[in-house]
Amino acid sequence: MQIYILRHGVAEDASPGQSDAARRLTEKGKAKLRAILSRVREAGVSPDVILTSPLARARETAAIAKEELGFAGELIETEVLVPYSTSVNVWEEIRSDYSDAAQILLVGHDPLFSDFVCFLTGAPAGRIIMKKGAIALVEVEGPASTPRGTLVWLLTAKTAGV
Repeated sequence: MQIYILRHGVAEDASPGQSDAARRLTEKGKAKLRAILSRVREAGVSPDVILTSPLARARETAAIAKEELGFAGELIETEVLVPYSTSVNVWEEIRSDYSDAAQILLVGHDPLFSDFVCFLTGAPAGRIIMKKGAIALVEVEGPASTPRGTLVWLLTAKTAGV
């Protein structure tokens, strides 16, 4: 199974009284995402499923990914992708509901996503950092209770040249 982990793009700072969940992407954040995702599309990324956090900046990121990757399905919102969820919860949802998918794209936040890449690969916590707009590919051997994954690549805005 190929799991693509896409952290949302650069978002606006919260306005006074605005909830964190309502923060949206900036125009610069959207442009960087499009540039990164165009390179990802060239690499053959074609997810069977796109799961997204329900927070506004993640939903916007998922919508851009859907467009840039030519994904024809529906975006699936899930609470397990909110910033302070746990890697175990994310993995359990993938194992139980999406184990037949060859390629899954997850769209969400840090600190969850940096932790999740470490969890999948067995790396010590904090060793892999998911910057805003970064996308990683982790290949996982089957839906075992404890994942055994390999980090295949990690693309950031800087390494993508944007």
